[in-house]
Amino acid sequence: MKNILKYTFAVLAVGFVSCEPEFDSPVTDDGFYSSGSADFSKYVSVGNSLTAGYADGALYITGQNNSYPNIMAQQFSFVGGGDFTQPLMNDNLGGLLLGGSQIAENRFVLAVGPNGNPGPVRLDGMPTTDVSNKLSGSFNNMGVPGAKSFHLVAPGYGNVAGVPTGAANPYFARFASSESATVIGDAAAQNATFFTLWIGNNDILSYATSGGAGVDQTGNLDPTSYGSNDITDPNVFAAVYSQQVDALTANGAKGVLVNIPEVTSIPYFTTVPTNAIPLDAATAAQLNAQFAAYNNQILPGLVGIGLISAEEAALRMINFSASLNNFPIMTDDDLTDITTVLQGPPFNLPAQLAALLGQLRQVNANDLIVLPASSVLGSTPDPNNPQGVIGVSIPLTDQYVLAASEQARVTAASTAYNATIQALAGAKNLAFVDAKAALSRVANGGIVYDGGLLTSQFVTGGAFSLDGVHPTPRGYAYTANLIIQAINDTYDATIPKVHIGNYGTVTVTNN
Repeated sequence: MKNILKYTFAVLAVGFVSCEPEFDSPVTDDGFYSSGSADFSKYVSVGNSLTAGYADGALYITGQNNSYPNIMAQQFSFVGGGDFTQPLMNDNLGGLLLGGSQIAENRFVLAVGPNGNPGPVRLDGMPTTDVSNKLSGSFNNMGVPGAKSFHLVAPGYGNVAGVPTGAANPYFARFASSESATVIGDAAAQNATFFTLWIGNNDILSYATSGGAGVDQTGNLDPTSYGSNDITDPNVFAAVYSQQVDALTANGAKGVLVNIPEVTSIPYFTTVPTNAIPLDAATAAQLNAQFAAYNNQILPGLVGIGLISAEEAALRMINFSASLNNFPIMTDDDLTDITTVLQGPPFNLPAQLAALLGQLRQVNANDLIVLPASSVLGSTPDPNNPQGVIGVSIPLTDQYVLAASEQARVTAASTAYNATIQALAGAKNLAFVDAKAALSRVANGGIVYDGGLLTSQFVTGGAFSLDGVHPTPRGYAYTANLIIQAINDTYDATIPKVHIGNYGTVTVTNN
């Protein structure tokens, strides 16, 4: 789920320091731990950034060492598990080079800004991981940041020549067995005895994090025609996912399938409130005067000619009040485009103004404002115009808001994906992890562990890293325990879990 955020978000006092993990001390009595009916001698993990150990907006060594598959492999060693190799980055900066030029940004750390508030900042420095320097051999961790479900079966997804155009993935290009290899092919070729498969998050995530800027491709069975922010058709997902499970179980291997969480439960969507802009009475009155013509003339006129309904006109109404919090205005591409009508009689508006008013509405409590909006919401981009405030007199653009209708598309797709995943787990007698339910517990009250409470609160909750999307080491340890529990339940194994409190959260220094 590669997602590079560009923001500076102030947070309250933070006292979290990253630390190296300490695994549980094993009980040394021979035979205490058991692999049950499974064989962990050759474990391969397949997935996207969540499998790779991506965190803080980048892939870096410490994050990879704290990936849930690596944590699990350490625990598998108690029941006959073998070596577990990963395509490690060259440093802890996390950026990527291609032929010496940087193509991916460095990771976030928590630092104090000029205003004295802590917030995420990118590490300075030139990364040393160059995509064109291919790694040799095979790797047990086949997590590829940015991969969607259909990417795992796409030949050439690891072709270095395709990286500049976006036809290939830079992370897979580092360790693909050949320029025409597929991720699932390279994974299956290792003849694993046990596997985990967690894929599909990115099939909806990029649509959500872009504020619904992509297209819901439900009904389009040709993934080669999809844009990077589009929602994958559920039938396409079902076909490629089934193909992947068949490939991984062809030799009789056992494994675990993990479903797709509700992406709108992550801090990326829950940190910035919808009613985020305080206004005094004078400012509210001034704003309402500016939008009076829009509310009292434009909208009734559109209703009068039958272009929009009275209900839609009410949705588009712009009103401010004196309060600590006000809903900002925004543009919403989901609304009917009425630009052409507004340029003609009886409105006769200039093209630029007509285009703006055609998409204008106010945020409501059902919308979600994405985390990067915190860097622009309430700001004044033009120093010569202090009245031009983004979200107030200047609309917040659609990329920063995930509307309720857009959330419904995400939910519909993920529900269909999850039905496929659970059905295949049952049909193949594989272990199944309900990550959706697990994330819901983290987001709603939190998870009690041996050292405290794990929640989805940005920075202070401990579960999510500074990109607001990917887990911290502690969050990955929690994920590993969920999967280990499913393995123990399904295969009658007794693999020990880890103490998640031994794992760090956000990093406040450059380790």
